[in-house]
Amino acid sequence: MDPIKSDSVFIDSRVPLRPDDAVAALIQPGKGHYLMQLRDPLDWIFFPGHWGLFGGAIEKGESDIETLTRELKEELDLDLEKGQVEYFTRLDLDFSFSGHGQIRRDFYHVEIEPEIVPKLTLREGTAMRVFSAKEILLEPRITPYDRWAIWLYEAQDRLIATAEGNEVRRPRGGPEL
Repeated sequence: MDPIKSDSVFIDSRVPLRPDDAVAALIQPGKGHYLMQLRDPLDWIFFPGHWGLFGGAIEKGESDIETLTRELKEELDLDLEKGQVEYFTRLDLDFSFSGHGQIRRDFYHVEIEPEIVPKLTLREGTAMRVFSAKEILLEPRITPYDRWAIWLYEAQDRLIATAEGNEVRRPRGGPEL
C-alpha cells in the first residue's frame, strides 16, 4: 500500500463517516499472537491504511455472533465452530456530539490453529499478517480501539482482583458461539 495515499485518505478526507455498533475478533493462532488485517485506503472507513482486527458492523436483526460469523466468512473464508468464540469485552463510544448517539464495539476471542492461517483467503483489506502482541503495541498504524483490546487481553491477569483473596477476574457475560 502506498503510505502517502493512505496518509492523505486518513488525514485529509472530508467524506462523512457513519459509526455503527460493531464486533471484532481477537484471532489468536498461538498465545500472544494475533491475526490482523491491513485496512483498505478508503476514505469512507475508520482508520484507512491501518492494521486492525477482523470484524465489522452489526446489521439490523443480527446478533453479535451472527455478525462475527458472517464477517469472518466474508473477510477470511473462516468458518467458526461452536465453542471457538468467547466474549471478551466491550468498548462504548459516545458520538452524541455528531448526532449518532452511543455505539459499541464488542470484542470476541477466537482461537485458531496456526496451520489454518496460510489456508485463509483475504477478501477484504490489502494484507493480513500475524503479529506478536508486542509488535502490535509498538506499531504506529494500529487502529486505537483494537490496540486497546489487545493490550487489555494481554494485561488481563494484571487487572486485579477482588478484595476477597486477590482472585483474578475472568471475562464474563456475552454470548458464546
